[in-house]
Amino acid sequence: MAHIDLKLEIVVIPVSDVDRAKDFYRQLGWRLDADFASGNDWRVIQFTPPGSGCSIIFGENVTAAPPGSAQGLYLIVSDIQAARAELLGKGVDISEVFHDSAEEHGGPDEPYLFGRLRVSGPAAEPASYHSFASFHDPDGNGWLLQEVTTRAPGRVETETTFVSVADLAEALRRAGVAHGKHEERNGGQYDENWAEWYAEYIVREQSGEELPQ
Repeated sequence: MAHIDLKLEIVVIPVSDVDRAKDFYRQLGWRLDADFASGNDWRVIQFTPPGSGCSIIFGENVTAAPPGSAQGLYLIVSDIQAARAELLGKGVDISEVFHDSAEEHGGPDEPYLFGRLRVSGPAAEPASYHSFASFHDPDGNGWLLQEVTTRAPGRVETETTFVSVADLAEALRRAGVAHGKHEERNGGQYDENWAEWYAEYIVREQSGEELPQ
């Protein structure tokens, strides 16, 4: 029995000041897709983060949710330090990079995932899925950067793709480090098939399969 694809493409963000929110998300460098109004009591604005297949909308009389009530909005990045630095450069008040404490819950700081505590600094290896940074829009809607370099098995059903030159470059760097270790394990001999090894590593990393050794 064939299934019908269900593609999540819109998340509604409740805001109190539409123009202030528009200025904030434009400051982030997100693409402005639409700004429509009808009469004096309805307006909708759509933005799309770079490389994202999902967009956000907000506006006037778009949702009855209280402004600032959207929390835990994830933005997946391949290099969290670089992504954080870019947002800092745009004037965004963003947290330091942190990771989760799987054993501890609660506490005075802001919980971010199942109430877990934030632990300062990026996660140790394996770091994929476990390093974060957070920021809020002017209404307090909460965003999280999450670093994902190696996908968990079964998470990707599409072909291997990269949304930017920077993402592909990072994947090549990770493959280069892994390939260097591969050559060391083989007596330091030059690997003439390095291109095939890189390609296999990158495809397996993105699809969550076991990485080549």
